[in-house]
Amino acid sequence: MNTADFDYELPLDRIAQTPPAQRDGARMLVLNRSARTIEHRHFADLPAYLHAGDLLVANDTQVIPARVFGRKAKEGTGGRVEFLLLEETAPGIWDALMRSRRRPKPGEQILLDEDLAVVTLLEDGELGRVKIRVESSLPFLEVLSRIGRTPLPPYIQRKEAAGGLCEADKTRYQTIFARAPGAVAAPTAGLHFTPEILSRLVAQGVDRAMVTLHVGIGTFRPVNVDVVEEHKMEQERWRIPEETSHRIALAKQQGCRVVAVGTTSVRTLESAAARPEGFGAGNGRTDLCIYPPYRFQMVVAMITNFHLPKSTLLMMISAFADREVVLDAYRQAIAERYRFYSYGDCMLIL
Repeated sequence: MNTADFDYELPLDRIAQTPPAQRDGARMLVLNRSARTIEHRHFADLPAYLHAGDLLVANDTQVIPARVFGRKAKEGTGGRVEFLLLEETAPGIWDALMRSRRRPKPGEQILLDEDLAVVTLLEDGELGRVKIRVESSLPFLEVLSRIGRTPLPPYIQRKEAAGGLCEADKTRYQTIFARAPGAVAAPTAGLHFTPEILSRLVAQGVDRAMVTLHVGIGTFRPVNVDVVEEHKMEQERWRIPEETSHRIALAKQQGCRVVAVGTTSVRTLESAAARPEGFGAGNGRTDLCIYPPYRFQMVVAMITNFHLPKSTLLMMISAFADREVVLDAYRQAIAERYRFYSYGDCMLIL
Protein backbone atom coordinates (compact mmCIF):
# COMPACT_ATOMS: atom_id res chain seq x y z
CA MET A 1 0.00 0.00 0.00
CA ASN A 2 1.31 3.46 -0.92
CA THR A 3 1.96 6.05 1.77
CA ALA A 4 0.58 8.69 -0.61
CA ASP A 5 -2.84 7.04 -0.32
CA PHE A 6 -3.14 8.57 3.16
CA ASP A 7 -2.39 12.16 2.17
CA TYR A 8 -4.73 15.14 2.38
CA GLU A 9 -4.45 18.93 2.28
CA LEU A 10 -4.92 20.84 5.54
CA PRO A 11 -4.88 24.65 5.78
CA LEU A 12 -2.34 25.71 8.40
CA ASP A 13 -4.92 27.77 10.28
CA ARG A 14 -6.80 24.57 11.15
CA ILE A 15 -3.96 23.28 13.33
CA ALA A 16 -5.03 23.98 16.91
CA GLN A 17 -2.35 25.91 18.80
CA THR A 18 -4.23 26.06 22.10
CA PRO A 19 -6.76 23.77 23.79
CA PRO A 20 -10.46 24.70 23.90
CA ALA A 21 -11.57 26.84 26.84
CA GLN A 22 -13.18 23.77 28.42
CA ARG A 23 -11.88 20.21 28.00
CA ASP A 24 -15.25 18.89 26.84
CA GLY A 25 -15.89 21.91 24.61
CA ALA A 26 -14.34 20.30 21.52
CA ARG A 27 -16.45 19.41 18.53
CA MET A 28 -16.99 15.73 17.76
CA LEU A 29 -17.53 14.22 14.33
CA VAL A 30 -19.52 11.00 14.74
CA LEU A 31 -18.76 8.45 12.02
CA ASN A 32 -20.96 5.37 11.74
CA ARG A 33 -18.91 2.76 9.87
CA SER A 34 -21.71 0.45 8.74
CA ALA A 35 -24.17 3.18 7.71
CA ARG A 36 -21.35 5.43 6.42
CA THR A 37 -23.07 8.44 7.97
CA ILE A 38 -21.58 11.52 9.63
CA GLU A 39 -22.98 13.72 12.37
CA HIS A 40 -21.48 16.95 13.70
CA ARG A 41 -21.78 17.10 17.47
CA HIS A 42 -19.78 18.17 20.55
CA PHE A 43 -17.77 16.00 22.92
CA ALA A 44 -20.24 16.75 25.72
CA ASP A 45 -22.73 14.70 23.65
CA LEU A 46 -20.63 11.54 24.04
CA PRO A 47 -22.94 9.89 26.63
CA ALA A 48 -25.75 9.86 24.06
CA TYR A 49 -23.73 7.39 21.95
CA LEU A 50 -22.62 5.00 24.70
CA HIS A 51 -24.84 2.44 26.39
CA ALA A 52 -25.04 0.47 29.61
CA GLY A 53 -22.52 -2.36 29.43
CA ASP A 54 -20.11 -0.55 27.12
CA LEU A 55 -16.51 -0.70 28.36
CA LEU A 56 -14.46 2.46 27.92
CA VAL A 57 -10.71 1.69 27.83
CA ALA A 58 -8.37 4.65 28.41
CA ASN A 59 -4.59 5.12 28.62
CA ASP A 60 -3.32 6.26 32.03
CA THR A 61 0.18 7.26 30.92
CA GLN A 62 1.45 10.58 32.24
CA VAL A 63 3.49 13.00 30.13
CA ILE A 64 6.75 13.86 31.84
CA PRO A 65 8.26 17.38 31.42
CA ALA A 66 10.89 15.78 29.21
CA ARG A 67 12.26 18.84 27.41
CA VAL A 68 15.27 20.21 29.31
CA PHE A 69 18.05 22.69 28.59
CA GLY A 70 21.60 22.96 29.81
CA ARG A 71 25.06 24.28 29.00
CA LYS A 72 28.35 22.55 28.39
CA ALA A 73 30.26 22.38 31.66
CA LYS A 74 33.64 23.19 30.14
CA GLU A 75 32.31 26.32 28.40
CA GLY A 76 30.91 28.07 31.45
CA THR A 77 27.77 29.97 30.46
CA GLY A 78 27.96 29.10 26.76
CA GLY A 79 27.30 26.02 24.67
CA ARG A 80 23.53 25.65 25.05
CA VAL A 81 22.24 22.08 24.73
CA GLU A 82 18.65 20.83 24.50
CA PHE A 83 17.48 17.31 25.39
CA LEU A 84 14.21 15.52 24.85
CA LEU A 85 14.25 12.62 27.31
CA LEU A 86 12.69 9.51 25.79
CA GLU A 87 13.08 6.62 28.23
CA GLU A 88 15.04 5.67 31.33
CA THR A 89 16.57 2.32 30.32
CA ALA A 90 18.48 1.75 33.59
CA PRO A 91 18.78 3.77 36.82
CA GLY A 92 20.09 7.19 35.76
CA ILE A 93 20.58 6.12 32.12
CA TRP A 94 18.33 7.71 29.50
CA ASP A 95 17.74 7.49 25.77
CA ALA A 96 17.21 11.02 24.50
CA LEU A 97 17.26 13.34 21.52
CA MET A 98 19.88 16.10 21.65
CA ARG A 99 20.23 19.42 19.84
CA SER A 100 23.28 21.67 20.07
CA ARG A 101 25.08 24.10 17.77
CA ARG A 102 28.36 22.33 18.48
CA ARG A 103 27.60 18.76 19.34
CA PRO A 104 29.21 17.49 22.56
CA LYS A 105 31.42 14.43 22.36
CA PRO A 106 31.01 11.25 24.42
CA GLY A 107 32.38 11.87 27.90
CA GLU A 108 31.51 15.59 27.94
CA GLN A 109 29.27 16.93 30.69
CA ILE A 110 26.28 19.28 30.48
CA LEU A 111 24.88 21.22 33.45
CA LEU A 112 21.10 21.41 33.36
CA ASP A 113 19.23 24.62 34.18
CA GLU A 114 19.63 25.74 37.82
CA ASP A 115 22.55 23.27 38.06
CA LEU A 116 20.24 20.69 39.61
CA ALA A 117 21.64 17.84 37.55
CA VAL A 118 24.71 16.88 35.54
CA VAL A 119 24.37 15.03 32.24
CA THR A 120 27.22 12.97 30.79
CA LEU A 121 27.01 12.04 27.13
CA LEU A 122 27.66 8.30 26.85
CA GLU A 123 26.83 7.51 23.23
CA ASP A 124 26.02 9.63 20.17
CA GLY A 125 23.81 7.93 17.61
CA GLU A 126 21.81 8.63 14.46
CA LEU A 127 18.86 11.00 13.93
CA GLY A 128 19.82 12.98 17.04
CA ARG A 129 19.54 9.96 19.36
CA VAL A 130 21.93 9.81 22.31
CA LYS A 131 22.44 7.83 25.49
CA ILE A 132 23.15 9.89 28.60
CA ARG A 133 23.79 9.45 32.31
CA VAL A 134 21.98 11.85 34.65
CA GLU A 135 23.21 12.55 38.17
CA SER A 136 21.32 14.73 40.65
CA SER A 137 21.07 15.16 44.41
CA LEU A 138 17.25 15.19 44.20
CA PRO A 139 15.05 12.49 42.64
CA PHE A 140 15.27 13.22 38.94
CA LEU A 141 11.48 13.39 38.39
CA GLU A 142 11.46 16.12 41.04
CA VAL A 143 14.20 17.92 39.12
CA LEU A 144 12.17 17.62 35.94
CA SER A 145 9.10 19.06 37.66
CA ARG A 146 11.18 22.19 38.41
CA ILE A 147 13.13 22.70 35.19
CA GLY A 148 11.52 20.50 32.53
CA ARG A 149 9.11 21.76 29.89
CA THR A 150 6.12 20.02 28.36
CA PRO A 151 7.27 18.24 25.17
CA LEU A 152 4.63 19.61 22.81
CA PRO A 153 4.45 18.30 19.23
CA PRO A 154 6.45 20.37 16.72
CA TYR A 155 3.31 21.70 15.01
CA ILE A 156 2.33 23.54 18.22
CA GLN A 157 4.39 26.72 18.34
CA ARG A 158 5.40 28.36 21.59
CA LYS A 159 7.58 31.46 21.85
CA GLU A 160 10.12 31.49 24.66
CA ALA A 161 8.32 34.51 26.15
CA ALA A 162 4.92 32.77 26.21
CA GLY A 163 5.28 31.76 29.85
CA GLY A 164 1.54 31.70 30.55
CA LEU A 165 0.82 29.33 27.68
CA CYS A 166 3.69 27.05 28.69
CA GLU A 167 2.38 26.86 32.25
CA ALA A 168 -1.13 26.04 31.00
CA ASP A 169 0.32 23.27 28.84
CA LYS A 170 1.51 21.45 31.98
CA THR A 171 -2.09 20.71 32.90
CA ARG A 172 -3.96 20.86 29.59
CA TYR A 173 -1.51 18.56 27.75
CA GLN A 174 -2.26 15.91 30.36
CA THR A 175 -5.38 13.74 30.60
CA ILE A 176 -7.43 13.36 33.76
CA PHE A 177 -6.57 9.65 33.59
CA ALA A 178 -2.79 10.27 33.88
CA ARG A 179 -1.21 8.18 36.64
CA ALA A 180 1.91 6.45 35.27
CA PRO A 181 4.81 8.80 34.36
CA GLY A 182 6.67 7.89 31.19
CA ALA A 183 5.20 9.45 28.03
CA VAL A 184 6.71 12.17 25.85
CA ALA A 185 3.39 12.86 24.14
CA ALA A 186 -0.17 12.86 25.42
CA PRO A 187 -2.78 10.29 24.40
CA THR A 188 -4.75 13.20 23.02
CA ALA A 189 -8.22 11.65 22.69
CA GLY A 190 -8.26 11.51 26.49
CA LEU A 191 -7.72 15.27 26.76
CA HIS A 192 -11.45 15.88 26.20
CA PHE A 193 -12.67 13.99 29.25
CA THR A 194 -13.81 15.71 32.44
CA PRO A 195 -14.97 14.32 35.79
CA GLU A 196 -18.50 15.45 34.88
CA ILE A 197 -18.51 13.46 31.63
CA LEU A 198 -17.21 10.38 33.47
CA SER A 199 -19.92 10.76 36.13
CA ARG A 200 -22.62 10.86 33.46
CA LEU A 201 -21.22 7.73 31.84
CA VAL A 202 -21.07 5.87 35.16
CA ALA A 203 -24.67 6.89 35.91
CA GLN A 204 -25.87 5.27 32.68
CA GLY A 205 -23.94 2.04 33.28
CA VAL A 206 -20.81 2.55 31.16
CA ASP A 207 -17.85 0.74 32.69
CA ARG A 208 -14.22 1.92 32.53
CA ALA A 209 -10.83 0.21 32.52
CA MET A 210 -7.26 1.43 32.18
CA VAL A 211 -4.24 0.38 30.17
CA THR A 212 -0.82 2.00 29.93
CA LEU A 213 1.11 2.80 26.78
CA HIS A 214 3.98 5.25 27.19
CA VAL A 215 3.77 7.30 24.03
CA GLY A 216 7.22 7.69 22.48
CA ILE A 217 8.96 9.65 19.77
CA GLY A 218 7.41 7.41 17.12
CA THR A 219 4.30 9.59 17.45
CA PHE A 220 6.26 12.43 15.82
CA ARG A 221 8.30 10.41 13.33
CA PRO A 222 7.04 10.85 9.76
CA VAL A 223 6.62 7.90 7.43
CA ASN A 224 9.54 8.41 5.05
CA VAL A 225 9.01 5.39 2.81
CA ASP A 226 6.79 5.16 -0.26
CA VAL A 227 5.40 1.75 0.66
CA VAL A 228 3.60 1.53 4.00
CA GLU A 229 4.73 -2.04 4.70
CA GLU A 230 8.37 -0.87 4.73
CA HIS A 231 7.84 1.57 7.62
CA LYS A 232 9.43 0.56 10.94
CA MET A 233 7.60 1.69 14.07
CA GLU A 234 9.46 2.80 17.18
CA GLN A 235 8.83 0.48 20.10
CA GLU A 236 6.61 1.68 22.95
CA ARG A 237 6.08 0.19 26.41
CA TRP A 238 2.63 -1.11 27.36
CA ARG A 239 0.89 -2.71 30.35
CA ILE A 240 -2.52 -4.28 30.87
CA PRO A 241 -3.52 -4.93 34.52
CA GLU A 242 -5.34 -8.10 35.58
CA GLU A 243 -8.47 -6.11 36.41
CA THR A 244 -8.59 -4.61 32.92
CA SER A 245 -8.07 -7.99 31.30
CA HIS A 246 -10.94 -9.41 33.37
CA ARG A 247 -13.30 -6.56 32.49
CA ILE A 248 -12.53 -6.83 28.79
CA ALA A 249 -13.09 -10.60 28.83
CA LEU A 250 -16.41 -10.08 30.61
CA ALA A 251 -17.51 -7.40 28.14
CA LYS A 252 -16.67 -9.68 25.21
CA GLN A 253 -18.51 -12.60 26.80
CA GLN A 254 -21.63 -10.47 27.32
CA GLY A 255 -21.53 -9.04 23.80
CA CYS A 256 -20.81 -5.49 25.00
CA ARG A 257 -18.72 -2.97 23.11
CA VAL A 258 -15.08 -2.25 23.90
CA VAL A 259 -14.66 1.47 23.20
CA ALA A 260 -11.04 2.62 23.03
CA VAL A 261 -10.10 6.14 24.09
CA GLY A 262 -7.50 6.99 21.48
CA THR A 263 -5.14 5.18 19.15
CA THR A 264 -2.75 4.41 22.01
CA SER A 265 -5.39 2.33 23.79
CA VAL A 266 -6.16 0.60 20.48
CA ARG A 267 -2.48 -0.19 19.95
CA THR A 268 -2.15 -1.58 23.47
CA LEU A 269 -5.15 -3.87 23.18
CA GLU A 270 -4.30 -5.09 19.70
CA SER A 271 -0.63 -5.64 20.61
CA ALA A 272 -1.64 -7.80 23.55
CA ALA A 273 -4.06 -9.77 21.38
CA ALA A 274 -1.33 -10.40 18.79
CA ARG A 275 0.87 -12.32 21.26
CA PRO A 276 1.21 -16.10 20.69
CA GLU A 277 -0.62 -16.74 23.96
CA GLY A 278 -3.42 -14.37 22.97
CA PHE A 279 -4.98 -11.46 24.84
CA GLY A 280 -4.52 -11.15 28.58
CA ALA A 281 -2.86 -9.17 31.33
CA GLY A 282 0.83 -8.44 31.01
CA ASN A 283 3.35 -5.93 29.78
CA GLY A 284 5.85 -5.60 27.00
CA ARG A 285 7.07 -3.52 24.11
CA THR A 286 5.30 -3.14 20.80
CA ASP A 287 6.27 -2.04 17.32
CA LEU A 288 2.87 -2.98 15.88
CA CYS A 289 1.97 -0.83 12.86
CA ILE A 290 -1.72 -1.01 11.97
CA TYR A 291 -2.81 -0.25 8.41
CA PRO A 292 -5.38 -1.65 5.95
CA PRO A 293 -6.45 -4.43 5.70
CA TYR A 294 -5.69 -5.12 9.39
CA ARG A 295 -8.45 -7.08 11.19
CA PHE A 296 -9.15 -5.71 14.66
CA GLN A 297 -9.58 -8.31 17.39
CA MET A 298 -10.46 -6.21 20.44
CA VAL A 299 -11.91 -2.79 19.60
CA VAL A 300 -15.49 -2.16 18.43
CA ALA A 301 -15.55 1.65 18.65
CA MET A 302 -13.02 4.39 19.30
CA ILE A 303 -12.63 8.03 20.16
CA THR A 304 -9.74 9.72 18.37
CA ASN A 305 -8.44 13.13 17.37
CA PHE A 306 -7.67 14.14 13.77
CA HIS A 307 -4.24 13.01 12.64
CA LEU A 308 -1.46 14.23 10.36
CA PRO A 309 -1.41 13.33 6.66
CA LYS A 310 0.50 10.14 5.82
CA SER A 311 0.88 9.29 9.53
CA THR A 312 0.70 5.83 11.08
CA LEU A 313 -2.23 7.05 13.18
CA LEU A 314 -4.26 8.01 10.11
CA MET A 315 -3.40 4.60 8.66
CA MET A 316 -4.76 2.91 11.79
CA ILE A 317 -8.02 4.87 11.57
CA SER A 318 -8.27 3.98 7.88
CA ALA A 319 -7.94 0.30 8.74
CA PHE A 320 -10.73 0.66 11.30
CA ALA A 321 -13.26 2.59 9.23
CA ASP A 322 -12.21 2.23 5.54
CA ARG A 323 -9.73 4.64 3.99
CA GLU A 324 -12.13 6.41 1.62
CA VAL A 325 -14.75 6.86 4.33
CA VAL A 326 -12.16 8.32 6.69
CA LEU A 327 -10.69 10.67 4.10
CA ASP A 328 -14.19 11.86 3.19
CA ALA A 329 -14.86 12.52 6.89
CA TYR A 330 -11.62 14.52 7.04
CA ARG A 331 -12.68 16.56 4.00
CA GLN A 332 -15.99 17.33 5.69
CA ALA A 333 -14.23 18.26 8.93
CA ILE A 334 -11.99 20.69 7.04
CA ALA A 335 -15.00 22.21 5.28
CA GLU A 336 -16.77 22.57 8.64
CA ARG A 337 -13.68 24.25 10.11
CA TYR A 338 -12.86 21.63 12.74
CA ARG A 339 -9.64 22.15 14.68
CA PHE A 340 -6.99 19.49 14.01
CA TYR A 341 -4.32 17.52 15.87
CA SER A 342 -3.42 17.31 19.56
CA TYR A 343 -5.34 20.31 20.91
CA GLY A 344 -8.09 20.02 18.30
CA ASP A 345 -11.48 18.40 17.92
CA CYS A 346 -12.21 14.68 17.80
CA MET A 347 -14.04 11.83 16.10
CA LEU A 348 -16.21 9.10 17.54
CA ILE A 349 -16.10 6.07 15.25
CA LEU A 350 -18.87 3.54 15.82
